[in-house]
Amino acid sequence: MNKKSLNKLEYDKIIGLLSEQASFKGGRDLCENLMPLSSLEEVEKAQDETACAFSRIVKKGRLSFYGLVPINGLLKRLEVGAILGSGELLHLKNMLKSAAQAKSYGRRERSDEPGDLLDTYFDLLSPLTPLATEIERCILAEDEISDEASPNLKNIRSQMKRINDRIHSTLNQMVNKSLRTYLQDPIVTMRGDRYCLPVKAEYKAQVPGMIHDQSATGSTLFIEPLAVVNLNNDMRELLAKEKDEIQVILADLSNQCSEFLPEMKVNNETLATLDFIFAKGNLAYLWKAAKPLYNDEGIIEIREGRHPLLDPKTVVPITVSLGDAFSLLVITGPNTGGKTVTLKTIGLFSLIGQAGLHIPALDRSRLSLFSDVLADIGDEQSIEQSLSTFSSHLTNIVSFLKTIDDRSLVLFDELGAGTDPTEGAALAIAILDYLHARGIRTAATTHYSELKVYALSTKGVENASCEFDVNTLRPTYRLLIGVPGKSNAFAIAKRLGLPDYIIDAAKEQIDEEDESFEDLIGDLDRRRKDIEAKKMEIDRHNLDLKKQKERLAEKESKLDARRDKIMQAANEEAAKVLSDAKAEADDLIKKLRKYGENISLADLERDREKVRKRLAKTGAPAITPIPRTASELKPTDLKLGEKVRVLSLNVTGNVIELPDKKGNVTVQMGIIKSRLPLSDLEIIDEEPLYVKKQKEQRRNIGSGMGKSLSIRPEINLIGKTVDEAIAALDKYLDDAYLAHLSSVRIIHGKGTGALRKAVADHLKKQKYVKSFRAGEFGEGDAGVTVAEFKE
Repeated sequence: MNKKSLNKLEYDKIIGLLSEQASFKGGRDLCENLMPLSSLEEVEKAQDETACAFSRIVKKGRLSFYGLVPINGLLKRLEVGAILGSGELLHLKNMLKSAAQAKSYGRRERSDEPGDLLDTYFDLLSPLTPLATEIERCILAEDEISDEASPNLKNIRSQMKRINDRIHSTLNQMVNKSLRTYLQDPIVTMRGDRYCLPVKAEYKAQVPGMIHDQSATGSTLFIEPLAVVNLNNDMRELLAKEKDEIQVILADLSNQCSEFLPEMKVNNETLATLDFIFAKGNLAYLWKAAKPLYNDEGIIEIREGRHPLLDPKTVVPITVSLGDAFSLLVITGPNTGGKTVTLKTIGLFSLIGQAGLHIPALDRSRLSLFSDVLADIGDEQSIEQSLSTFSSHLTNIVSFLKTIDDRSLVLFDELGAGTDPTEGAALAIAILDYLHARGIRTAATTHYSELKVYALSTKGVENASCEFDVNTLRPTYRLLIGVPGKSNAFAIAKRLGLPDYIIDAAKEQIDEEDESFEDLIGDLDRRRKDIEAKKMEIDRHNLDLKKQKERLAEKESKLDARRDKIMQAANEEAAKVLSDAKAEADDLIKKLRKYGENISLADLERDREKVRKRLAKTGAPAITPIPRTASELKPTDLKLGEKVRVLSLNVTGNVIELPDKKGNVTVQMGIIKSRLPLSDLEIIDEEPLYVKKQKEQRRNIGSGMGKSLSIRPEINLIGKTVDEAIAALDKYLDDAYLAHLSSVRIIHGKGTGALRKAVADHLKKQKYVKSFRAGEFGEGDAGVTVAEFKE
């Protein structure tokens, strides 16, 4: 990448912001050396790593390595067999602790949670917990070794404590009793590593011992009394032994560390890499940035991009595209309108995106891989080099033309400025036309109307402008693609108070063609604003309609939920009523079986009416009489044995006695014999002869056996769902009970046992079922249930 362009686009400032997010020098070095990548595969991997770090930061918070120091030098010393000091070993311990913390941070909370690219780095870490624990046990601080580091060190320090106590006890007795009058101060002091007393110079003869020092005035002598000389000597020997033992401990720890040298090197590099990646992720989090989509077709599409070096509270997002419908963008508009910021945003996003950083823009923004980003931005006139503004710009352009290729991105600020406008405009058009012919992605800012015309008349070249509010004399910083900008010089001058006669004189200096062109641009701008206002109004209406639609959908959803709740409650109530009605019906059937002819028709009708009313509450089909025939029966229409239907009971029977004087007919209905009015009867068509003969044969077998002959002593429920099976079983049990069967076999199969359990549960609820059991050997075993009815 062109270093000059990197500086122009302020890439170094972005790197500075990135480095601030690193926790320690290892990661900071990687940040400071970050450059845009040249391979699309490398760029996408770097972007994916940043995205993974961003995602983990959002879920778990940031991974930090604060407190770590560079250990490259320590690892090299271990390689040559050097003994590390206590502080250096603590640095290694801190690195291992950080590796353990990072390993824990990278661990997935759930086993089924999908992994990401960073798992590879976390897997490389080796916390070496036993080694870190051993260092922590032996070394308490940089200048403090624990007594528990070794048994020998503990013993030496125990002896030192005893001798130290004896020395202090002896000296304290001298200070407080025998030598008090000879001392300058009643204290025990140290000179070198030996305990002494501050004796007045005139009394040195009264305090026998070794003189180690004297005060600046010579009035005080620091004497080691003879009584503690031997003890001090012993203390010095123990101090030497302690020092030697500490070296043995440090050497042992260093040897243990050297055994894991490869692991620690990998840890050191991996922690630095993770710190670097999480610095990128944290910067993306602070910027509220998004991962750009990359292509190798030279297409740029920035959606509401915000320059990262501008105040996020005031920056106006820009939407800009390049390289798809057009490869050259000409940006016009007044000064301070945001043209240069737009160029810098395009160039900087391309650089930091290729470096693996997310860009502060909306999701799904697109960037392309460029071999170089060349930017000529700003005034570079140099007195020392005798370069004017025009010359400095032209020097940059010449250098660009020598290095560009079809994968370059070129950015020009005020192309052709600094010289005669006519010649400058012509030169600018020639340069842009050359780049456009080569298909090089280019963006340029200008004030020249000729370049606006060039963009309007050339295929693959597009105008853009930075919007300016003439009424407030302030730029809006909005970039408008496809609209050439107007300089607004006359409007600004008028607003600032320049007399009209001067402005009119200035207008006379402009060619009619140029003036009409500027007027056309102004008219287009007004129409654009009108269209935008109408679009905003349409969008507002659409938003209102969307909200209303959402409210209606929510209301409908609530109504559906309420309806379902009411239906559920109604169904539950209906099921309860049906259950109660069925129980009453069962009782009615028992009465019929038990009392037969003796039961009163009025009582039967009353009980039936109770069942009908209970069923009517559910909305289910009730026991309603079949509509009567249009013509009433006459007494002469009936014959003995005539088959009739009793309309009020919806049952069939046979006439056993002809109508009496009151028109009542005696009808046999199964086991029930009752006198009924003619109006409650309906003649049933005669059945075929062979059917009558069959019934007569069955009747001869015995009373009440007709029904039992037509009901099989078993039912097969295999292949049915639980609901279907229970419905069929319920009807079968009623028929079997009325047919006077003593027991039945229910075939349900073994299967999963769900159907067998449902059958058992249903049988428990039937009042006329005396007992039931699983089938025995020869009856079907567990695939069959045998049920017995009550008498």
